[in-house]
Amino acid sequence: MQISIDRDRCIGAGQCALTAPKVFTQDDDGFSELLPGYEEALDGATVKEAVRVCPVQAISLD
Repeated sequence: MQISIDRDRCIGAGQCALTAPKVFTQDDDGFSELLPGYEEALDGATVKEAVRVCPVQAISLD
């Protein structure tokens, strides 16, 4: 599972970090980013839910 975050689209709502806190976090500017070692915490259903709740669809899965 490849996770991509479109940083130009991200508004820093933080819904991904709230939904999948072992995969996503927010940087100092409030934008979403992947946590180091997130691959070990991947839960497909949780990540798909994080994608679904992003209000601007900044996260995509491949």
